[in-house]
Amino acid sequence: MADHDDERDLERRRKRASFLRELNEAKELRERVQPRKARAARMRQQMRMRTFRW
Repeated sequence: MADHDDERDLERRRKRASFLRELNEAKELRERVQPRKARAARMRQQMRMRTFRW
């Protein structure tokens, strides 16, 4: 039973890694296509992080 859980966990990690890779590729592509919008979005994100209370 435990090895089955490990397999499922491994598969989930693989899918997550693949998803994050694709997400980063999409972000990079968007930055290349629309650098000004991407820069503005980055600035907004930084402001959001700065004003966020933990």
